[in-house]
Amino acid sequence: MKVNRRRALFYQRRTSNLYRLFALALFILAGVWIVIRLTTGEIRNPFDPTPTSTRTINSWVLEGEASFNAGDLPAAITAYQEATRVDPNNAEALAELARIQAYSSRLLSNDTDRLTRLTEAQQSADQAKALAPDDSNVLAIRAFVLDWNADPNLDALRTGGKMAAKLIIEADQEALRAISLNSQNPLALAFYAEILIDEQKWTQAEQYIQSALQLGPQVMDVHRVYGYYLESIKYYRQAIEEYQQALTINPNLTFLYISIGHNYRTLANNSPKGSQQTELYNQALESYAKAVRLNEQKNILDPSPYLAIAKTYVQQGEFFAAARNAQKAVALDPTNADLYGQLGGIYKSGRNFETAIFALQCAVDGCTPEGSCLARNGCPAGDEGVTVIPLQLSPRSAIYYLDYGSVLAAFSPQKPSYCDAAVRVLTLLIQTYSTDQIILGNAADGLSICANVLAAQTQTPTPVTTPASTIITTPMPGYTPRP
Repeated sequence: MKVNRRRALFYQRRTSNLYRLFALALFILAGVWIVIRLTTGEIRNPFDPTPTSTRTINSWVLEGEASFNAGDLPAAITAYQEATRVDPNNAEALAELARIQAYSSRLLSNDTDRLTRLTEAQQSADQAKALAPDDSNVLAIRAFVLDWNADPNLDALRTGGKMAAKLIIEADQEALRAISLNSQNPLALAFYAEILIDEQKWTQAEQYIQSALQLGPQVMDVHRVYGYYLESIKYYRQAIEEYQQALTINPNLTFLYISIGHNYRTLANNSPKGSQQTELYNQALESYAKAVRLNEQKNILDPSPYLAIAKTYVQQGEFFAAARNAQKAVALDPTNADLYGQLGGIYKSGRNFETAIFALQCAVDGCTPEGSCLARNGCPAGDEGVTVIPLQLSPRSAIYYLDYGSVLAAFSPQKPSYCDAAVRVLTLLIQTYSTDQIILGNAADGLSICANVLAAQTQTPTPVTTPASTIITTPMPGYTPRP
């Protein structure tokens, strides 16, 4: 018997489901859309690492504080700049940036760079005040920055000049405003004391710095200002003790070691010759050497400790050692015209006049790479020298101009062509500093020498026949007069 198979008893015939097909089509289209967006970068894969790590402002601030405490001021500035980039409205970070920028100007060896850095500090302080006009700390730091910008030596480099007097008045007002907002703020009291010192108001300065010491014995700035006060009234040993106290709080700040060295050097210079004077000079040199070692540990290219060592050796009459250290300073910043001026002054003090001309030329007239190597008494292998841009005439650079013109004039009887530059430089000094008797006297001596040299040249000499082959000309290497 034939039995028909009943398939429906065991399974159901499959039929198409319109809704399921529609959902599947949507899923496929969504997948294609996501793939396209991932390919074009419009959508980021959640499993991919972030392209750059994101840091908070607190992270940058902590790094800035650590760098400052370690004595690495350039790194501290960079960290605080990043902090203010992350949060441009953080007045506290901007103020701290301004404070460190001002302190870092101490590590710069020429007025042009110093003015640039202090201008940057003032811009940071101005931004901080705009955000927090009633914050005592912000106003105190701005007063400090304005005071340091009020250095009269910087006025010659400013457009229009004569800004120092206005800046010190504004600094005074800003500090008083900071104190009125918080009379217990040791930073405001200390910075106002520093302004009063610069205004030569010694009695008031002492009152405010003593108040600051009572309120903030743990603040480095307070001890630094007190050291500055003691140094200003010629209490050099007590000043050293205060700078050392500041170092117990921030032991890695090289400018404090340099301040200590300066006070030891002044004590030595004021002492009678003998074992005590030698010991004081040695203490100055050791303090400067500590600054050198700190910079070497952090790979900071700061020429200021080497310059301080060089000047100490000059006072001791050890001109060879002085020149060697000044050359090290130049090697750290070979395009810095001010360093060449200081090096030239050391050569001149050691009676190395011809090399002094090369170095002073770089400071006053600028020089070629060849001339920069001559100024350094030779460049090391692989160093072809650098082009040096001259310094503008200013109260600080005037000594380089005077040394340059005087040495050229002294050599002019042997090389009359030197008188062209000597007369130009010395005449400019007389026109610019017509009331400075020291400059006038020295410049007049140099001009008198050149006048005699030029007069001798105009006299009709007895004709002498000289074979052209025997004439030797020796122009000054690398010398290019300024127009």
